[in-house]
Amino acid sequence: MVLAAAVILGAVTAFYFLFFFFFPLGRGAVYFPSSRAHTSAMVELADPRHGEKAVDLGSGDGRVVIALARAGAEAHGFEINPALVLLSRWNVRRSGLARQARIHWGSFWRADLSPFHVVTVFQGGFVMRRLERKVLKELRPEARLVSDYWGLPNLKPQSLSGTLFLYRVSDTR
Repeated sequence: MVLAAAVILGAVTAFYFLFFFFFPLGRGAVYFPSSRAHTSAMVELADPRHGEKAVDLGSGDGRVVIALARAGAEAHGFEINPALVLLSRWNVRRSGLARQARIHWGSFWRADLSPFHVVTVFQGGFVMRRLERKVLKELRPEARLVSDYWGLPNLKPQSLSGTLFLYRVSDTR
């Protein structure tokens, strides 16, 4: 009985570290959920409007995607971690926003960002230089990007709110 419990605990621990720590380290940020207040501040700063398309890059458990959809945007999330994709899709269905919010399983590096008006991101600092190039190449001139904690290295944010940076693409060109 004790051996079975130890094996189960070991398997759960290995699963956690594989999918929530080691797997993301090579591709972006480790999963770290935002608080409800922080999520609200991020969405408020992004200011999504009805009819706009918004995307969260590395969407984790889907809470930012859900908040963007509640604010009226057609919200998308890109997540590479399959366990988080399942969790976030379940959270979207549970929220009743399945028509306004979608979670895509895959790397946002392969996604075309040009349809989006609003981009939110909370990634590691080592991702931001490459993301800056992608954003400048793909986003429309009126697009807004909100980054949590890590700023874009060569661009000046339009505003700062705590650890949140707001960029307007038109201000950078």
